[in-house]
Amino acid sequence: MDIKTLTEHMHRFVGDKGWYAAESKRPQTPRNIATSLVLEASEVLEHFQWNDAIEDKASFASELADVTLYLIQLASITDIDLEAAVLDKLKVNYQREWDVDS
Repeated sequence: MDIKTLTEHMHRFVGDKGWYAAESKRPQTPRNIATSLVLEASEVLEHFQWNDAIEDKASFASELADVTLYLIQLASITDIDLEAAVLDKLKVNYQREWDVDS
């Protein structure tokens, strides 16, 4: 499945829940989605709070999925082509020097 299809699935889910409605108790604004993204990323980090091993892989996968969904939604509602942004960033990173002493 590609990012476009995942985005369509995500929008369908959010729409079906009524969260895009003006009177929603969960307004889908860029700020709110960015906040949710960071909160979910923190839940990913909780899996490593006291050790380096993933003890519950299914739960970890679920948190990664939450992060992915919020990231895809944030990109979409702010008119960012996430696929292009990732590819552009990779091009920049290929030009960067890593672990070079000054």
